[in-house]
Amino acid sequence: MASALPVGDPAPADGRLGESALLGLRGHPLGFYVHVPFCASRCGYCDFNTYTAEELGNGVSRGSYADTVLAEIRLARNVLPASAPTVSTVFFGGGTPTLLPAEHLGLILREIGEQFGLAPDAEVTTEANPESVTPAYLSRLREAGFTRISLGMQSAVPHVLSVLDRTHRPSRALEAVAEARAAGFEHVNLDLIYGTPGETDADWQQSLDTAIAAGPDHLSAYALIVEDGTALARKVNSGAIAAPDDDVLADRYLQADDTLAAQGFRWYEVSNWARSSAAESRHNRLYWSGANWWGAGPGAHSHVGGVRWWNVKHPTRYTAALDAGRSPAAGRETLSRRAMLTERLMLEVRMRDGLDLATLPESASRQAEQCVTWGLADRGAVYNGRLVLTQRGRLLADAVVRDLLDVL
Repeated sequence: MASALPVGDPAPADGRLGESALLGLRGHPLGFYVHVPFCASRCGYCDFNTYTAEELGNGVSRGSYADTVLAEIRLARNVLPASAPTVSTVFFGGGTPTLLPAEHLGLILREIGEQFGLAPDAEVTTEANPESVTPAYLSRLREAGFTRISLGMQSAVPHVLSVLDRTHRPSRALEAVAEARAAGFEHVNLDLIYGTPGETDADWQQSLDTAIAAGPDHLSAYALIVEDGTALARKVNSGAIAAPDDDVLADRYLQADDTLAAQGFRWYEVSNWARSSAAESRHNRLYWSGANWWGAGPGAHSHVGGVRWWNVKHPTRYTAALDAGRSPAAGRETLSRRAMLTERLMLEVRMRDGLDLATLPESASRQAEQCVTWGLADRGAVYNGRLVLTQRGRLLADAVVRDLLDVL
């Protein structure tokens, strides 16, 4: 079962935003996120808002899903002012967006462009499972305007993929990278997961080496988290498999960072490495910098000018709301200054750019100096007014944020 939506205030049926929120569009980039909630099968660790065909039954059709998303894009056009900036990034996530025909993804992208305009250098990304794409499909995505693809590799080791309930062949991710390159994708990401029960140091090294050899220009590596309500959690709770060990997770992270750095990848966010600044995910940077985005699709979250809202989770309810001419938003909240500060610290501390200490009280600078003493922050960066984590600091990023908040 996917994680629950937050509790917030009711959202207006027409989705309108207050003037102060709309003013927040000025001077900030605007992104679009499109959630595609369909999966061919459910991975045991996943708690995302996704549904297999069996779970949906006859309530929602993949064939008509694009039309429903188009309706929300037109709603967004009615809510946001004509002066809203052109869209600089579009990200299709899921689920598995590439279970929809490439033409349907292209139709959604074209509608965003027609309603809002796309920046000339817009980054357009889709997530994909390796087995859900073919050379012809990838070529159609490129023709539609997609510039970046993120492939869910997770591991190169069969027994690790089995524990994760991943169905693709270990070599399929490598083939998909080559096919994406041949189709004209300049930027290709591979997602990896570390700390799966039964994974050894050698297994993780094999996954890293295999991913690097495939030739992506971006890699993401995430620690396995056992989410309540998932098949993996049930196995852990029953004692069938062991829970991920925190010390092992830390060792795996260091192993990844050292290996990737040696191969020319530079970390720019705690869990993300790129070969160049051009290869970094601009859409994710938009999230991390607190900019504005509209999230379309069931369960998608949006943020404009300090107001956040989220859509109803189930595709049937989402479709029903839009068919009735209503916003599919389930709730919203206006972020307090404290909440915005908390989120800013949580996100910026994780970035290689670091946290600008000049915008914070003097107590934050004193705490940053303490972090240097503990080996958690770069001394030169703090001297120049920014808190940038060391490798050890990245392992303890949450604790750094907590200590900063305690002194503000």
